[in-house]
Amino acid sequence: MAPTAQSEITNPAATQLNALLDKAAIFPLNETGWIRATGEDRVRWLNGMVTNSIQDLKPGKGSYSFVLSVQGRIQGDAYIYAEPDALLLETASAQVPGLMALLDRFIIMDDVELSDVSATRSGLSIAGPEAAALLAKLGLNVEHLAPLDLQTTEWNSTPVTIIHAHSPLVPRFELWADTATIASLSQALLAAGAVTTAPESLEYLRILEGTPLYGKDIRDRELPQETAQARALHFNKGCYLGQEIVERIRSRGNVHRTFSAFRLEGDLPPAGSMLEAEGKQIGELTSTASIPLPSNPVQLALGYARREALDRGLPLTYSGGIAIPIAIPFSPAEAPGQSPASESPERA
Repeated sequence: MAPTAQSEITNPAATQLNALLDKAAIFPLNETGWIRATGEDRVRWLNGMVTNSIQDLKPGKGSYSFVLSVQGRIQGDAYIYAEPDALLLETASAQVPGLMALLDRFIIMDDVELSDVSATRSGLSIAGPEAAALLAKLGLNVEHLAPLDLQTTEWNSTPVTIIHAHSPLVPRFELWADTATIASLSQALLAAGAVTTAPESLEYLRILEGTPLYGKDIRDRELPQETAQARALHFNKGCYLGQEIVERIRSRGNVHRTFSAFRLEGDLPPAGSMLEAEGKQIGELTSTASIPLPSNPVQLALGYARREALDRGLPLTYSGGIAIPIAIPFSPAEAPGQSPASESPERA
């Protein structure tokens, strides 16, 4: 068993982050919402509304997509899963009303019905290297699930839907069922060795992963290619809302700014701080955190920078320090003794 760092003793968030990175931790999915699309035309219609391919999804499979405006700006994001008789859109609960209103405007002569089914289910997530093993102790086998696979099984004679969630750094699974069953699953996982974790530690993990959050790192002014989320795009699926702009950018070959991660040296700046190079404003930091890694604390940020500055390797500064572009996901093993010269310039 690895020695416990002093920061873990004094900082509960450090203990929780260590569990996420080295063991397993659970957390409720209270801020997640669900939209259910039904009707004979649901596949064709939704395929024309989002950036990824829906027509290729088989039951039990999922994909990540953006919803765009006519001008190609990102209006929301969602994981979309296929069921035999429906499509399920998983997104932040705060996005549900806006997405439903936007999508509903484009249901004209289509046999499609949208419903907010968020209140019909409760969710629990478990993340960490030991997540699959702890689920197996409860009789829930997830080893065969590929990323964004969905399956419904039974636990204690009650249906439970399991999703292998997107997670670049450690395995993560979501469990969805009725409220009582989720409460029982939570207690069983704690008894099996998992620990609970708070939103602060989950934010640390998100920044380590380099995963942008809609509403914080992705706003309604961003273009899809600026976010560096190639996993949300499919260029051979046919027409969809905002597709003309996305295709125009692809044919042009690039965007002028791109999403990136940075290691910070100096004061920890607030989100929204500007990045500069050669005396000019070239980007911004959208998420920042001082992350209490067990080996050595590290200050990281997510944000945007002009490609030219990144490609030329220009020194990047903010008020109070310097920002060094790094590869994502950020491995905790990279934290001890890092120097700017040893950082990788690659960006996801």
